[in-house]
Amino acid sequence: MTEGRNQSTSLRRALAVLEHVRDHAGASQGLSLTRLADVLEVSKSTVLRLTAPLIEAKLLERDRRTGAYRLGHGSLLLGQAYLATLDLRTVAAEESHRLMTEVRETVHLVVYDAPDVVYIDKVENETNVRMASRVGSRAPAYRTAVGKAILAWQPEADVEQVVAAGMPFVTRFTITDGTRLRAELHRIRQRGYAVDDRENEPEVRCVAAPIFNHADAVIAAISVSGLTSRITAARVRDLGPLVAETAARISRKLGSTR
Repeated sequence: MTEGRNQSTSLRRALAVLEHVRDHAGASQGLSLTRLADVLEVSKSTVLRLTAPLIEAKLLERDRRTGAYRLGHGSLLLGQAYLATLDLRTVAAEESHRLMTEVRETVHLVVYDAPDVVYIDKVENETNVRMASRVGSRAPAYRTAVGKAILAWQPEADVEQVVAAGMPFVTRFTITDGTRLRAELHRIRQRGYAVDDRENEPEVRCVAAPIFNHADAVIAAISVSGLTSRITAARVRDLGPLVAETAARISRKLGSTR
């Protein structure tokens, strides 16, 4: 029993070493033996003992000249293996259902296929009026909250592509010119979420936030949609942070460090 506890303690300490090196991976010279010992409040000999199997497994490497520790290529292989198992819909499913339960409105998950967004999942509150959207359908990015949430973090060339594709109005609230769209994208970046205020459907409001992948690039967006009688302008201010927090949790599961 004592041996088991000792092994468990050693494993936790070894993981603490690995996590500290990971969290300081930007240090160009790596982390010294002395620094690791000081931070973890253990002796240098203990750090050497703990890091030996990590180096053997290629999770850490030690500079032969300076003795500094860095992440090893085994960490990259492990990360790539994890990312290969991820499916966006699967990763987002729990958070989508959690958000729907909390706000009692329809939740959408979309990906970007310029100049449109494609709906890849939908979680409905069965007691409400159903939204017309369906999984697999497309909508122009410029007039949807999910589309604008994605566009706000795209390079200017992508925004120009959307503008060049045309921005016809479908309601009297639709943004139809590039200058207004760019100003709206700037506001979205500042507050962290996008709003479709009857721009795509005359009686529907939608609040959306971007989802980032392991490279901190926006790959998708999640939203809450409902009739204007339920999602009032005042309620949008409450929903925005909730949707942004949900998107952030999904992003972290995908490996984002934002």
